[in-house]
This record gives sequence, C-alpha cells and structure tokens, in this order.
Amino acid sequence: MRQATRVAGGILVGLFAVTVQAAVAAADKPGGAVADFAAATRGLPSQPGFFDVYRDEAKGRVLLGLRAFGQPFLMTSSLPWALGSNDVGLDRGQSSDSHLVEWRRVGTRVLLVEDNTKFRAVSDNPDEALSVRQAFAESVLWAGDVVAERKGPGPEVLVDVSALLVSDRHGIAERLEQAKQGKYEVDDKRSAPSLADAKSFPDNTELEGLLTLRGPAEGTFVRDVAMDPRSLTVRQHLSFVRLPAPGYVPRAYHPASGGLSVGWYDYAQPLASSLDHRVQPRFRLEKTDPAAASSPVKKPIVFYLDRGTPEPVRSALLEGANWWKSAFEKAGFKDAYRVELLPEGVDPMDVRYSLITWAHRHTRGWSYGQPIVDPRTGEIIRGNVTLGSQRVRQDILIAESLLAPYDKPDAAGLKDEAERMALARLRQLAAHEVGHALGFAHNFAASRHGNGSVMDYPHPLLALDADGRLSLDHPYGVGVGPWDDFIVAHAYAQFAPGTEQASLAKLRADIARAGFRYVSDQDARSPGDAEPDGLLWDSGPDALETFDALMAARRAALAHFSIGVLPPERQAGELEARLVPVYLLHRYQTEAVARLLAGAAYAYSEAADRSAGTTPVSASTQRAALDRLVGNLGARELALPASVLDLVTPPGNEYARNREYFATKAGPVFDPLAAAEAAAAQTTTFLFAPERLNRLAWQHARDAQQPGVADVLAAVFRGTWQQDTRGADAPAAAAVQEAANWVALDALLHVLDDGALHAQVDAEVRASLQQWQAWLAKHGGTDATGASRALAAETIRKYLADPKSVKLRPLPVIPPGAPI
Repeated sequence: MRQATRVAGGILVGLFAVTVQAAVAAADKPGGAVADFAAATRGLPSQPGFFDVYRDEAKGRVLLGLRAFGQPFLMTSSLPWALGSNDVGLDRGQSSDSHLVEWRRVGTRVLLVEDNTKFRAVSDNPDEALSVRQAFAESVLWAGDVVAERKGPGPEVLVDVSALLVSDRHGIAERLEQAKQGKYEVDDKRSAPSLADAKSFPDNTELEGLLTLRGPAEGTFVRDVAMDPRSLTVRQHLSFVRLPAPGYVPRAYHPASGGLSVGWYDYAQPLASSLDHRVQPRFRLEKTDPAAASSPVKKPIVFYLDRGTPEPVRSALLEGANWWKSAFEKAGFKDAYRVELLPEGVDPMDVRYSLITWAHRHTRGWSYGQPIVDPRTGEIIRGNVTLGSQRVRQDILIAESLLAPYDKPDAAGLKDEAERMALARLRQLAAHEVGHALGFAHNFAASRHGNGSVMDYPHPLLALDADGRLSLDHPYGVGVGPWDDFIVAHAYAQFAPGTEQASLAKLRADIARAGFRYVSDQDARSPGDAEPDGLLWDSGPDALETFDALMAARRAALAHFSIGVLPPERQAGELEARLVPVYLLHRYQTEAVARLLAGAAYAYSEAADRSAGTTPVSASTQRAALDRLVGNLGARELALPASVLDLVTPPGNEYARNREYFATKAGPVFDPLAAAEAAAAQTTTFLFAPERLNRLAWQHARDAQQPGVADVLAAVFRGTWQQDTRGADAPAAAAVQEAANWVALDALLHVLDDGALHAQVDAEVRASLQQWQAWLAKHGGTDATGASRALAAETIRKYLADPKSVKLRPLPVIPPGAPI
C-alpha cells in the first residue's frame, strides 16, 4: 500500500507539473495556440512589400507578415482626416516627427520598441556604444500577439496590428488637453482599422485607422467644429519606412547657416568637444557627374500639391513653390527640384510623396512646413507642408479694407487688384513653407533688403498715389532672394574633397559682405526681444522711416474708409471687422520701432568666426524711437475720423462679433474707446516689456547718453496723462486720450505685479509712479479728466502702499493680427 501510494503521488505531482506548464504556455499565448501561417492567411487579400499586409475583412483585422526582428526602421504618423480647429492644431495632412523603431519578439508576443536616438556614442567601440544605449530608457510603444507562424527557412510570423492602428500614436488626446479642451481618450468600441487603406510597397508600408475619442465636450474649440463634441472621430495614418540606403553624408550644422538642425548627445566626443552634436537636415542630392560644376541629379526633390486645391490658388501655389528651382540651379544641380500636382489616385499620406496640403479650418491660422528626417543622420525622407486656406481670405479682406473698391467707379479693377495681392502673398507663402520642408529656418532680418528672402515674413508694400489713395501694385516680391540662394548652397552644394569647410566659410563671409544679417525665431517673437533687425512683418532698411510712411498710409486708409470696403452681398456689421486691420495697420512696424529702444545687435556664430559681441542701438536712434512710441499713445493717432464713427454699425440679426472684432463694453454698438484701448495696449505691450526695461537700466548705467527707465516713463507720462487735448480736432479727443492714459497706467502696474524686473529697476519704476501720483493729485479738476486723475492718483498711492489692496484691471484684448 505504501509503495502504491508513492507511485500515485508521483503521478499526481507529474500531472500538476504538466498543468502548470500548460497554464504558463497559455499565458504566453493570449490568443491560444499559434496557427499555421498558410492556413491563417488562406483567402485573405494581401499585398507584399516592406511588411506584407493581409486584410481580414471577416474579422475586421489588419495583419502584418514579419520576417525579421531587431532591425530598425522609421515610423511616422499623420492625419488624413482631422479636427479642423486652428486653435487645437490637429490639421488634415499633419505629420509627426519620425521615430526609429524595431519589432522584437518575446515568445508569442511582438513588441514595437522605439530606440532612444537622443543619446548615443558614435564610436568604433561597440561596448562604448552599448553603454550609452543602456544608460537611457527606450520605449515600448505597443505589444501584440503572434497569430500564426511559418517554420523553416526565412520564418515568418503573422501579427494582428489592429490595436496599434487604433492607439493614439499621433498624440491627439494630449493635444486636446494642452488646448484646454478636456481629457479625451480613444473609445476602442467605436474605433477600427481601415482595411481599404492598408497598403505595402518595397520600401514602405502604409496603414490607417479610424479613431473615435470620447471626452467631456467642455472646450469651445471642439464645440465649434464637431457635430458631437463628446465624440471626435478622426483618422490616423501610420507609415513604416525602410531606413535610407548607405551613402548619405551628413553636413554639420553651423549657427549662421540659416538652416534647421537635428541633434543628439554624442558621448563619444573628445573631452574638450561639446556633447551636443547637430547636423543640417537636407534631402539626398547626388549628381550624375560628381566632378561637374553643374550636373543633373540621380533623384530630384519633388513636392506634390494637394489635388483638393482650387483655382486660382492652385496655380499660385505651384508657381511660388517652384521658385526654389533657380536656387538649386545656382548651387550646381540641374533639374533637381520641382513641384507638381499630386497624381490622381495617389494616397496623400503615402510617405514616398512630399506633400503640400491645402488645409481647411474653422478659423484662420498659421501655415507650416516640416522636414521628416532620419534621426540618425538628418537626411530628409519626406517634406510636409500645411497651408491654411483661410489666410488668403484674410489677405483679400485686408486689401479690400485698404482700397475700399466697392463704391468706386472702377470697382472691378480695384477688386482684381485686391485678389492679385492675395495671390501674390500665396506664392510667397508656398515658397516659404516649402523652404522649411527643405531644411531652412526663418530669417527675420532679410526684410532689410526688400525681397531678400522668402524665409522672412513680408508685410504688404503700400504706396500713396497723387490723390493720396493707397495702391497695391507691387505688394510682395517675386522669386527667391539672395539669402535663399545662400542657404540652398550652404545646405546642398557639393565641394571638392577636403574643401567643404573652407567653401562653406566663404559662403557665409560673402553673404555677410552683401549686408545680410540672420535673426531667427528665438530672437524675434517675444515682446521684449532686443535684436533690432529680427522683426516679423516689418519692411524697409530703416524702421523709423518705414514707420512714418506706414502711419501716413494708415491715415489715408482711415480717411477713405467707406461702405465700399465691403462686397455688396456682405452684412453691414462686418464693417468693424474690416476696420480692425486698417486701424491697427501699424502694429508690426510699432514693434520694429520698439525693438530699437534698448535694442542690441548681435550675430549667430562659432568662436572660430571671431564675430561675437553685442552692440547697443545708438542713443539718438533710441530717443527717436521713444518719441514715435509715445506718439502712438496720443489721441491724434488713436481717435477715429467722424466718417468712420458714423459708419460702423452692429452685426445683423443671426450674426455676431467674433475675435476678429474689437472688444466692446458698449453693448451691441461699436465701442470706440475699446478700439483706442486695444491700439494703446499694442504699444505698451512692447514699450513696457520687462526685458526692455531691464535693458534700459543697464544700457543707461553703462552710458548716460542712452535713455533710462526714468526717461522713458517721464516721456510716457507727458504723452498721456499730461497731454492737453484742448483744441484737438479729433472727435472726442479727451475721452480717447483718457482711455489710453489708463492703459498706460494699468500696463505699468501689471509689470510691477509680474515680478520680472530687477530689484533696482522695480525701485526706479516705483519712484516714477510716485512722481506720477504727486502730479495727478495736484492737477485735478471737476470734469471727467479731473475725475480720472484723482482716481489714478489714489490707485497709484494704494498700490505702492499695498499691492494686494488694488484689484488690477485685465489689460485690453487686442484682436489678432497674425498670421497675414
């Protein structure tokens, strides 16, 4: 009995071990036993390619055949169907950056893993390279089950990637949350892979999914565009791309090159070298005759225009985007670049095609160009451009507002002039955004040379005819400029062996000798920036002269503002929306003038260039700039003509103001004081930028001839609160001036409240405010002006004594200007 028991116990133990092994095996195979590959794919429509694609229509699945693991490739996402909200920024045709990924198999599961390309060791020592890979985390992006497997030579596994296609790889939910639209997440039950859009080619596999995101519907932007903001349905496209073939030679990035950069931290650099290693992104261009100064190329750069682009926009975009041909020819490449219409039937999201998308949104917004690069080398594998369709309508609106054509005898001719201006802008815009996709950055200093570069933001050039009316005969330049020839040559030109660095240095020296400077985004977009040449939408070699000319144009446009700014079929309430760009016509040149105040010029360079240093703007120029800025705060410039005040009318029934209008505290009617406040706030935004006030104090400390903080605030006080409007011929000049006075005071109190001033600068501002307070208290009165002065004096006193005792008014809302 005892022996029998031992045998039975052994059998039980053995059975238990088998059961555990079966359970482990089942856990490793969530989908059950792996099926035979041939049986699993029998009857399924398929397409061989980079990864073989199988469409399981009965089960609604997309399957991939994988033959190799641990081999990196590129993955990008894009949006063939999008949200349509400029404010959220999920546009049709939008592409993500590229990601270096690979498949890894673990038992019956397959992982999609992203390599960490931010940190590496470019070294011949494999152990050194491995040590850096091990030091920084990689990312498992997705995991799926092996559905079937084919044994034998060249084994192949079948993976169901349906769950990958309906995962939010593009960051849609994150973008919605960043735009304060609420927390959204993918609803798996209302999302599905798109079988018809699953395709494969020798070097790329293209897959797509329909994603439905559920959320709280609490954001204005989603409510503006979605039929049901609780349920946002878009499409996400994934491209899997074979790595480019060997042979591409990266070009080192130089900060004065005008190019974008792609970088990583290279821990194999010599000890005295920077870990931050950067290269210039560019397409691969190979001459058929490398020794020739000018030669055809093996594979040209081709951009394709969205077939949904209508005429006359289509022709304008094709013409403008093709401007780059001449720059490539000058750089030694024949037939190396062209732009044409996307062939019929081609999937616009196919990564093989560099694309220019004509994107529709609910409101006007920015356009953008983006190079999709191999993160290992900087080689551009695709250019992606998105052009917002509403911008051209804004340009026509501006032109019509300036020309007021519709009540003139030559209305048809003036209307055509307005359209010609808008199409000229589109040509420039197309060239500009394609420039980004070619690897080039903004140069906001190029406008000092007129049509110096399409990579600047151009302001329409206005002229006054003999009758004092505006003309838009030549609003924008045509073709690429000298700076554009330079950046193409610096990025793409090929040089004799051993001469590249010297040749590139000569290109930089030559463009500098031609008078071109380079200032890009990081030094051009903040109200407190210092570089006097880095301006968006300014024009002319002299900021002060251009400002004076533009103010004259603004006065002429306001004097001739009439019902003729509106097409006959538009409701009359739109007059106010047309008034905004005319009244604020000087907004960008005001920023250019403000940049002179406490301005300082400097250049991007390397130490070897021996060109480092910062040069302040001269004292005389700074004081001239200050005079003009203070003039912007006076009733002479802020008061509207009686002809405009008597014309503007509220929106019609079923219509309403939107953000393109001035704010109003006057109910349904136009609020002239709100308009004056907006214009005054436009000036004080730049004039009182904390960075500018801090620089004023420093420059004055080094050179007493330069204006200091006290000089600036004294000038502002004279031009606002101390301004005598008696005898002014502008309508309600005193009331308009008081509105500007309060904007100046409120803006200055906000600067103190923000705490961004150095302590000694803060003290100087407070001392100036004490002087303001004393003068205002002494010079009161019984009229409206006296009441304002008394309240202002008390507000300053209370704030300086106890800031928390004063509730600061919000600063005026300025209607958007950009983009134009």
